[in-house]
Amino acid sequence: MTRTIQRSRQSSQERQASLIQAATTLFAQKGFNGTTTKEIARAAGVSEALVFKHFPTKRALYTAILAGKVTVSELLSTIEAAAKQQEDRRVFTLIAGYRIRPKADATFLRLLLFSALEGHELSDMFFGKHHKVFYDHLAAYIHTRVKDGAFRRVDPLLAARAFIGMVVHHRLLHEIFGIPMDRSYDDTVSTYVDLFLHGLVAAPAPRRTKKGRTRA
Repeated sequence: MTRTIQRSRQSSQERQASLIQAATTLFAQKGFNGTTTKEIARAAGVSEALVFKHFPTKRALYTAILAGKVTVSELLSTIEAAAKQQEDRRVFTLIAGYRIRPKADATFLRLLLFSALEGHELSDMFFGKHHKVFYDHLAAYIHTRVKDGAFRRVDPLLAARAFIGMVVHHRLLHEIFGIPMDRSYDDTVSTYVDLFLHGLVAAPAPRRTKKGRTRA
């Protein structure tokens, strides 16, 4: 009897996972409004009634997808540890590396864009748990480093948006527009971090004095 119940539960979990997978693909291709429960059922190979058995509404299914995708707490803990040690380069490298990692799930980015473009009510949750949290953490860190005198005086939030916007744009070019990455992952991340922390302007060449000595 116990084995029968266990098989039933496993079967139910597997069906639920299958529905989420099918819905994720369709939502990423057609958006929330452009996808019907009939299409989800067809893609999962089940009846529409079974879809509603596991997820009473399309919104419930969409919520389950977003909840499963938004998992950044472990990364934020690592970033906070680096921030406590004032490891500037590591803080920025961790964020850039996460944003443009080679095996990132492209469907997640598409879901985020669709939810915003459609004005979906869950787009705020999407943005808050996957984007704003990074802006807030990075802005707070930049603010602290400005007070320490390590960074020049800037608006911390604008600076955070500038950096994250740079790497997110890279991801958009790669995942949405299909432009291939022509540099290695490590080199790409390192270049973006260098550009942000040091800028494009070359350091002035040392000047020579009459005695042949150099001055900065």
